[in-house]
Amino acid sequence: MREYKSETIKLPEPKYDGDISIEEALLKRRSVRSFKDSPLTIAEVSQLLRAAQGITSPRGLRTAPSAGALYPLEVYVAAGNVDDLPDGVYRYSPHKHELVRVAEGDKRMELCDAALGQTSVRNASAVIVFSAVFERTTVKYGDRGMQYVYIETGHAAQNVFLQTVPLKLGTVVIGAFYDDKVKKVLKMSDREQPLYTLRGQA
Repeated sequence: MREYKSETIKLPEPKYDGDISIEEALLKRRSVRSFKDSPLTIAEVSQLLRAAQGITSPRGLRTAPSAGALYPLEVYVAAGNVDDLPDGVYRYSPHKHELVRVAEGDKRMELCDAALGQTSVRNASAVIVFSAVFERTTVKYGDRGMQYVYIETGHAAQNVFLQTVPLKLGTVVIGAFYDDKVKKVLKMSDREQPLYTLRGQA
């Protein structure tokens, strides 16, 4: 395993084409709860994060639509079994397509506890968590912006689901968790609210 001296890790360039059509990905998309005990690769993590919030235009537009292009979402990865990625918590930086380390060490057990003891979180190679800074959207749209943020989270999460199909990976949504515990484990800012958790595995 490579050792990284920096607090930031440049992700491999994602692929922009594949062997599976969007129609086939929609057909085969499923929540998967039974997994092999195999590590993810850093290239697979790169592809999943690009699907979630990757930049797709010089204007900074992303893979998921966002009301007013205000992009309230933040994406975290809690890695515990990923080749060439040290165990730890990372925040995804879309504009540079890199990971910023926010905590060292395997935090899957702590996230499992935050998710009411669901073992699928503990056994995942990596856990992807979406959070939101609601003020980025509500500053323009007021209370209605809250709904827009939830809609955007669904768009981004479905992108991840569809991306798992050509990668032959499995994922499942974890909706039951204690917000405060997740925030503490992932070292989120006070402005952020965790909304959505996906576990990933080969």
